[in-house]
Amino acid sequence: MKAAVVPELGAKLEIRELPVPEPGPGQVLVRMEASGICHTDIHAAHGDWPVKPRPPFVPGHEGVGIVEKLGPGSGLHAVGERVAIAWLASACGHCAYCVSGWETLCEAQRNSGYSVDGAYAEYAVADDRYVVTVPDGVPAVEAAPLTCAGVTTFKAIKVSRLAPGETAAVFGIGGLGHLALQYARLAGAKVIAVDVEDEKLDLALELGADEVVNARRYDPAEVVHRHGGADVSVALAASAQSFDQAYGALRRGGRLVCVALPADGHIELPIFDTVLGGKSVIGSIVGTRQDLADVFALHARGRTRVILETRVLDEVNECFDEVLAGRVPARLVFGFGRP
Repeated sequence: MKAAVVPELGAKLEIRELPVPEPGPGQVLVRMEASGICHTDIHAAHGDWPVKPRPPFVPGHEGVGIVEKLGPGSGLHAVGERVAIAWLASACGHCAYCVSGWETLCEAQRNSGYSVDGAYAEYAVADDRYVVTVPDGVPAVEAAPLTCAGVTTFKAIKVSRLAPGETAAVFGIGGLGHLALQYARLAGAKVIAVDVEDEKLDLALELGADEVVNARRYDPAEVVHRHGGADVSVALAASAQSFDQAYGALRRGGRLVCVALPADGHIELPIFDTVLGGKSVIGSIVGTRQDLADVFALHARGRTRVILETRVLDEVNECFDEVLAGRVPARLVFGFGRP
């Protein structure tokens, strides 16, 4: 099978011919139809984070495809079923986090395209318990971005406790942000979109944003406060400065939801303002299997749109360059030549 492989951290990816993997106990073999490109894949390939993946490895955690073979003891999904391979490859299933609906905090978790080979390949093996069924009528290329960008921002809006009538400021209108603003609208909020590219702000308006701010030309915190301040700021841009701006946009009682992971990211919180203003800072990491099922259900009912462009796996390094240069409208998705 063809796969994109990280040979060494920081090196260009290589397209290699590898054996089709055999599903082990409790696993399924998935023939990939589509795989989205997430900025996390680039961080993984570059070794940007403190816990580093071990090369060689296959990135990718927005994989969608058809179950082709069941390993011993598998049976939760059937051969021929379309499933998604998400960031959470597996978890222990019995710790306090797993049994209380917070499986994404499990300390024994394994992650697709990071600690186990992922979806930048024509075939991938995955844990039968942790793949999620993709509803009929949701195309594979649309399901792929929802598998991370969708479920991550859905969860961020969920943990923000955003209420109807409140104001949400979404910082970074890309693969995640264009979905975050849609989930914020579904929650009944006024949405202010912040980015440094006019094309992305035009997209935000097309998707229903009430106001837009170009942070390259204006101080977004100042502009958001002219509109009453943000009850919720969602930080989705991989920029430490953007996090500071997102905090600065909060009104009293506001909640900053941290999602993006800048390689050298730190934020400094003014304690006086945080305490007297009753402000909160919340970390939000992807979402559970049930969250992803909910994301797919919303999309199947026509409540969300996924803005994407398709590519082929051979273009992986060029795609990474496009993402890093900010030239991608929303999401890039590898198609594997199947419907």
